[in-house]
Amino acid sequence: MEKLKFKTNINCSGCVAKVTNQLNETVGKGNWSVDTENPDKPLTVTNTNKTADEVSAAIKKVGFKAEVVED
Repeated sequence: MEKLKFKTNINCSGCVAKVTNQLNETVGKGNWSVDTENPDKPLTVTNTNKTADEVSAAIKKVGFKAEVVED
């Protein structure tokens, strides 16, 4: 199972709502989550055949940043 992690600027539930449609379309509903309580606002993507660049581009389309975090 491929897992991608990103540091983002998705700060709150309103921000999550703004990226939801784009992420659902890109990686699939239920295949991503954002921890807005964590200072790094990590986005975790699972079960995807998309590259980190494709996910970052999808986030950028809706006005947010996503920087890949290496495990």
